[in-house]
Amino acid sequence: MNNLSPRLQLLVFIAAAFVINYIPLLNLPFLWSQTFFHEISHGFAALATGGSIHNIVLRFDGSGQCTTSGGWSLLVSFAGYAGSAGWGYLIYRIAAGLNAASSKIMVFAMISLLVGTLILWARDVVTLVILIVLLAMYSLPLYRRLWFSVASFIRLVGIFVMIESIRSPLYLLDGRNIGDGAALAQKTGLPEIIWIALWFLLALFLLFQLWRSRPSASSATA
Repeated sequence: MNNLSPRLQLLVFIAAAFVINYIPLLNLPFLWSQTFFHEISHGFAALATGGSIHNIVLRFDGSGQCTTSGGWSLLVSFAGYAGSAGWGYLIYRIAAGLNAASSKIMVFAMISLLVGTLILWARDVVTLVILIVLLAMYSLPLYRRLWFSVASFIRLVGIFVMIESIRSPLYLLDGRNIGDGAALAQKTGLPEIIWIALWFLLALFLLFQLWRSRPSASSATA
């Protein structure tokens, strides 16, 4: 993988993400990862603006919910789709320049975030099961006997989250007027389609930034 140019590597990971998305069962932990980063982004937006998180719910079908109180409700509603795109960008961008040791540190950081969520905000059995599955998946690449490297695994997670962050706002175009877009439309008076377009374009912009980014001086060799 390291023999390929950064742009060709990105294309390989994008292709892998699309393939995984259409493989039953294998795709579920990756879809749950995107949902997790979406919901934790709502929560962090609430915490950052003086609010609190009551609980985070993850469901087997890939949906989820973060219940918060206080904080800046406009930012909290916006942060889900925007945050998951940002998480995907940062995970991929950082992992692309990590060595073997640093890659493992990043995985441990991601595992710590999952453990913290499980302890502090998971209140139902399904959410607990999903978080445990994600913990298992994120722990697997730490074992050297696996064929893929730790850094490659992190980058695959990051790009999958980014691709889903491009596609998932489009699911709101269902005419039902529910979800984050509808909530923002009620708060601001701007049509839901405006918010959907903003999330879609933001995720595309971040993917373009990955495409045009220069290779790091320290490439991943995990």
